[in-house]
Amino acid sequence: MRRFLNPMRLLPGAVLALGLWSCASMGRPEGGPRDVDPPLFVRSTPSPGQLNVDRNKITIEFDENVQIKDAMSKVVISPAQNIMPQISAMGRRVVVELRDTMKPNTTYSIEFSDAISDLNEGNEIDGFSFAFSTGDVIDSLQISGMVLEASTLEPAQGMLVGVYSNLSDTAITTLPMERITKTNQLGQFTVRNLAPGTYRIFAVNDQNRDYHWDRSEDVAFYDVTVTPTSSRVMHTDTLEASDGTDSIVEHEVTRFGPNDVLLTWFNENYKAQYLSKYERPERHRIVLNMGAPSDTLPELTIVGGPFAGRELRSLSRLNASATLDTLEYWLTDTALIALDSLEIATRYLRTDTLDELSWTTDTLRFNFRSPKKKEEKKKKKKDEEADSVPAIEFLQFMKTGGNSQELNRPLVFTAQQPILDIDQRGVHLEVLDDTLWIPVEPPVIARPDTMRQLLFTGEYEWEPGAKYRLTIDSLAITNIYGLWNKPIVQEFLVKKPSDYSTVKFNITGLDSIPAMVELLNTSDKPVASAPVNGNTAELRFINPGTYYARLYTDANGNGIYDTGSLLDSVQPEATYYYNKKIPLKKNWDAVVNWDVNELPVDRQKPLEIKKNKPKPKAGELPEQREEDEEQDEGYIAPGTLNDGTRTNRNSMGNGRLRTGGNPMRL
Repeated sequence: MRRFLNPMRLLPGAVLALGLWSCASMGRPEGGPRDVDPPLFVRSTPSPGQLNVDRNKITIEFDENVQIKDAMSKVVISPAQNIMPQISAMGRRVVVELRDTMKPNTTYSIEFSDAISDLNEGNEIDGFSFAFSTGDVIDSLQISGMVLEASTLEPAQGMLVGVYSNLSDTAITTLPMERITKTNQLGQFTVRNLAPGTYRIFAVNDQNRDYHWDRSEDVAFYDVTVTPTSSRVMHTDTLEASDGTDSIVEHEVTRFGPNDVLLTWFNENYKAQYLSKYERPERHRIVLNMGAPSDTLPELTIVGGPFAGRELRSLSRLNASATLDTLEYWLTDTALIALDSLEIATRYLRTDTLDELSWTTDTLRFNFRSPKKKEEKKKKKKDEEADSVPAIEFLQFMKTGGNSQELNRPLVFTAQQPILDIDQRGVHLEVLDDTLWIPVEPPVIARPDTMRQLLFTGEYEWEPGAKYRLTIDSLAITNIYGLWNKPIVQEFLVKKPSDYSTVKFNITGLDSIPAMVELLNTSDKPVASAPVNGNTAELRFINPGTYYARLYTDANGNGIYDTGSLLDSVQPEATYYYNKKIPLKKNWDAVVNWDVNELPVDRQKPLEIKKNKPKPKAGELPEQREEDEEQDEGYIAPGTLNDGTRTNRNSMGNGRLRTGGNPMRL
């Protein structure tokens, strides 16, 4: 079991399932005023909470005509139904007809989410649910919480959440969930109508609607078992009279717990391994695409003909992706290239019926179809129009980055085909001194990765702000097919240190757990990263712009975010977001003070880069962020003093979010 960080992470008190329980419940979202009220529940058959129900048709009546939208995806029925129920709206009534055989002595609940709305204005009833029992008792306990994506803290919208009283580790992979619900637009959930007992709780992106987890699906799990409880407590409401005066009213309500469960979903990135595609797009190139990343290359052996028994690797150059799931074999033997058809015995790892990798061999035929005669005639005519002088074909070898060069980066080159040789004597570099170009020692152009045949770099210690001219002589570079380069001349200007920003993070709340800080662009994508050393992380040579920051724990020190494993009971690495944007300008040295536990987990990610935002309802304004009087109390602009003090801005009360039994769990 992985070790984690904090005893608890915070959730707003608004998430707490605090209120009087009823079998039919309705809720309205907080926010701006509504122009029209949603429909109101009037009556139903059976009635809410009715016992000993023996009918499978439920009719619910409202005070106005209603409609129901996306019933197949929004309406959730517990116990889970093997046969989809029929759900329809007729006038003021919603009718649900269950097609599964009714179970005896069972509490049934129907959760409509926001599927029901009035017919004219489309005002939705948010969180309407209905329950009854086929036995003498109706179960009434609840578990509430929130589901977030582990790596990005995005609220999980419409994700299936369910429980098992069967505590076996295999229940989630073999049995349907016993009680289910779905998260709302904020990622919040409540599993209702639970019987007393002990449960395990999961969230699943149930793509095939089988109500359990398959390895390719997103999943979240709670570290420990959960025992739901209820208690009677006093609750205070503030009522506003028509004259604007307020009055305080206390009344007794039922508190259900736990009401602060945090589930962080991840994907194990499991993919079945198989040969997904093979082709010969060019006479001299063969491509294999595998269904999943691998750490083992296939074995390719030519079958038949003059090359029978020869390994393809000895007759080609391999250009492979970093994960070895895209493999390009550039054929090097002219006699082999000339063959229109090749048969190759391909031995590779494939996922078998037991979900294990095993070796298998397929004999693949690679055919190359010559260009059509019409295209050949067209090319011939074009050559004749060029005075019968055939055009010389040169290899393509290009410097990326244009006329600007990053101070801390090497030169980067890309080739169209694998390179056989680079004569470094034909590579020249000059630096501009006033009006004269002064020769300097050039960089060595080399391939940084033997598997990436088309990528080259030239490491160099650049003079800040200097202008350089790179020249590569004709014939200095040749590829495996005997083509050479045209003369290459490229001038570029190296950036100065004053063109960049530096941002330093002073981080508290990690308790010496190794971590990485990532600087994010406005699309929530990392552009730079640095490890946390002590309590600081510094990122240099950052181009001016608006950025955000994310931190993830890195217990194994590999500098890579590691996802979780349900089968091994390993949670994904914990993630935090700095809750403000970070504007950086040229020649800035910015300091950011960051307490990773200052805000509740669901309040950390800035709204500007949050993708899963709740849709505003009729009469509501879109969710907005409070304007800051200053950039941020934790943000120190260049030239200011940092005394290390901060004001606690956590206004979320004492609402807390439990994430499992391990006291170090984030």
